[in-house]
Amino acid sequence: MYRKTVPYRIFNVFNVILLSLLALACVIPLIHVLAVSFSAKSAADGNLVGLWPVDFTTIAYSKTIDNPVFLSSLWVAVKRTVLGTVAILAVACLAAYPLSKENAQFGGRSVYAWLFVFTMIFNGGLVPFYIVIQRLHLVDSFWVLVLPGVVNVWLIILLMNFFRGIPKELEEAALIDGCGHLGILWRIYLPVSLPALATLGLFAMVWHWNSWFDGLLYLSDKHMYPLATYLQTVIVSRDMSSMSFTKQEFDLLSQKTINAAQIFIGALPILIVYPFLQRFFVKGLVMGSVKE
Repeated sequence: MYRKTVPYRIFNVFNVILLSLLALACVIPLIHVLAVSFSAKSAADGNLVGLWPVDFTTIAYSKTIDNPVFLSSLWVAVKRTVLGTVAILAVACLAAYPLSKENAQFGGRSVYAWLFVFTMIFNGGLVPFYIVIQRLHLVDSFWVLVLPGVVNVWLIILLMNFFRGIPKELEEAALIDGCGHLGILWRIYLPVSLPALATLGLFAMVWHWNSWFDGLLYLSDKHMYPLATYLQTVIVSRDMSSMSFTKQEFDLLSQKTINAAQIFIGALPILIVYPFLQRFFVKGLVMGSVKE
């Protein structure tokens, strides 16, 4: 009945307006970037483009797709995101399952949990970390983009809290039927944890897709750069050496339109994936928040 009260209706209207404004604040910059990418050089350089293209043209996209360095960086980013996300989720499941047990079931569970938390607070620093990567012969290797981020303690703790909320009766019934711990994890925990896994997977995908500093630090070959690192060199450092222009293309293209096209293409995969995970996302956000 509280939904019919005047204060609740006022709050509901205010809430809808506020969330709508926040949604517009997130969408409008993306629409502007898309409009710039389809605009002519004179309009883009003169800051005349708003939310609609001026003198519509697709030459920025055709030139971007013809750039072999951009295509190779896009492929590296896709491989890194897929392999990295799968590895993070696999390690998170294998670590979160034993950590979700009580001390009576897993002796020293609290000690191991605090060891994981310790790594979130303290680390050796950038130079020792680089030396470790170098000693492992991962410099200038594709796996330097995947392996160092496999153990994500924050995601492990989130999944651990979700596992602790799963009824113990399900596990006990499986144990009675002769199922081992790996079977319980595979047949009981993972199927009921799809919302949590989808949410953690989305976090891992966004982190891998947007990560640029590791590629800049550990890779020297531009053809091995992930997309985020390549975009950093093009947009921030203004390095256009990987692209060649004819005089006609130079008259039609500007750095703003090229950058806008590459930024939109870089954001497109996450925009495509998110709607498929959205139905799990809301459930996953509150994972582990309610305890009996």
